[in-house]
Amino acid sequence: MAGRIPKHFIDDLITRTDIVEVINARVPLKKAGREYKACCPFHEEKTPSFTVSPDKQFYHCFGCGAHGTAIGFLMDFEHLDFVESVESLAGSLGIEVPREASPTPQKREPDLYETTERAANFYREQLKGNDDAISYLKNRGLTGKIAAEFSIGFALESWDALSEKLGKTPEDSKRLLATGLASRRSDGSLYDRFRNRIIFPIRDARGRVIGFGGRVIGDDEPKYLNSPETPLFHKGRELYGLFEARKNLRDIERLIVVEGYMDVVGLANKGIRNVVATLGTATTTEHIRRLFRVTEEIVFCFDGDRAGRAAAWRALETALPEMREGRDVRFLFVPEGQDPDSLVREQGAAAFEARLPGAMPLSDFLLNHLEEEIDLSSLEGRARLAERAKPLLRKIPTGVYQQLLTERLANKVKMATQTLDALLDDQTPNARPARLQKKPPISIGRGNLIRQAIALLLRRPALAIRVDDPGFLAESGRPGTALLAELIDELRDEPDLTTAQLVERWRDRDESRHLERLIETQMAENTPELSPEALENEFDDLMQRLWARLSPARETELLDKLSREGLSEEELEELKTLHAQRNTA
Repeated sequence: MAGRIPKHFIDDLITRTDIVEVINARVPLKKAGREYKACCPFHEEKTPSFTVSPDKQFYHCFGCGAHGTAIGFLMDFEHLDFVESVESLAGSLGIEVPREASPTPQKREPDLYETTERAANFYREQLKGNDDAISYLKNRGLTGKIAAEFSIGFALESWDALSEKLGKTPEDSKRLLATGLASRRSDGSLYDRFRNRIIFPIRDARGRVIGFGGRVIGDDEPKYLNSPETPLFHKGRELYGLFEARKNLRDIERLIVVEGYMDVVGLANKGIRNVVATLGTATTTEHIRRLFRVTEEIVFCFDGDRAGRAAAWRALETALPEMREGRDVRFLFVPEGQDPDSLVREQGAAAFEARLPGAMPLSDFLLNHLEEEIDLSSLEGRARLAERAKPLLRKIPTGVYQQLLTERLANKVKMATQTLDALLDDQTPNARPARLQKKPPISIGRGNLIRQAIALLLRRPALAIRVDDPGFLAESGRPGTALLAELIDELRDEPDLTTAQLVERWRDRDESRHLERLIETQMAENTPELSPEALENEFDDLMQRLWARLSPARETELLDKLSREGLSEEELEELKTLHAQRNTA
């Protein structure tokens, strides 16, 4: 069924779901105080570090960093997407997942999938009768079995073959337009998007056809043509071949990411089934996250030319924020003039797979790339390397992986790790403990005022109703204040939201990782329970201090009084504090 899942249903599902029951059915848990523990299902360990909090309805592994709600657990543990996880939880509770119309002008209709499936069947039938297309595929070494498995077809060299077949009514024509299979001429007639091309249907996680890729047989341009963005197809999210890989392999230890449809099909033709391709776009964060839901090792296999290495570097930059313990990203460059498909046809599957263990680790590729044209024998060269690395290391989540990579960079630039880490954080070496040393995590009573306020809201969302007007936060422009103001606004409208419900609402937002980090910190410290009155007093005090530091009105008030009648010693001190502390909030 198509359509957006209502927000209120997700809230209700989280309320009715017990994360302890969900996880315990798959990973046996043991009670440990207020929480439950087990050996982490996402990495090997002997001492349990996987913790489940029934209060927060949240899990976190202090070994590898895996974390989330019951929905997130099913996504990671059972390799489901978000919708599949919601449907799984709803099914276990015996309730049906409702859908609502999308607010976008192009609404997703149930029969769009029928249109794309009919188009795939049409293209497949056209392939059977086209000798040129069949000869092309045979010359590429493809068997009929693999062509059938991937539903490979052919678009005739005709402007309207598909439109005539599937667009016989006005409604049919609308669906062809909505799925990107046809376009409309100025006279109102339709013409086909794909002509004289080998057609590769693109399937989603459930095996439904959502779009198409077409490769020319001759020398026409462009060489590859994809479906446009449609209600069904978003190329920045989808991976060609992922459905087929999961269908053929029970456990996927490694996924190979290539650049073209023929690379995926060609490698599958030789028995290498753990291969996917991006869809004519650079690797996105959503691609990386989807890959890591299925496997712990990603190997990007690109051409060895300049364009291939540039694509690999963009993939590296995208992957950095998703790197944590237990995850591995590597890069394999095929010889210039080759691509994965031609290489496996020339040398065979065994020779290709023998290259995989030697794929370059992300850390090697990162440092080798940064070192290009730098003289590390000079002080200036080593300083330049550290400066180049600074923005990249900042993208990596704090943890063992980041620490080891920083230590390796420190060795290269001949500097103590603690000193380098402080400099990368724009701190003097003695300003505070190095970020990569074990340090007290952020929680109530630690960190800046904004983080403390957000942490309190995550612990008790109903505190938001105690703020009459959070406008001064958003107006201040200070880092974090917009997030705090938005949280307060949302929770004032719905003060009964739980921590887990709040996290799910922010799942697709960049700020979600900051919220999750604060929850993990509270779990790590096993923060003692406080009475509602104590939490209210703490929150009120924080908001008063934030208003004093950030509110332009208070500063203006004191400056006006200073010019008119002067200030008391206490007020002068407050004014000085406003100036001094405004940048520390």
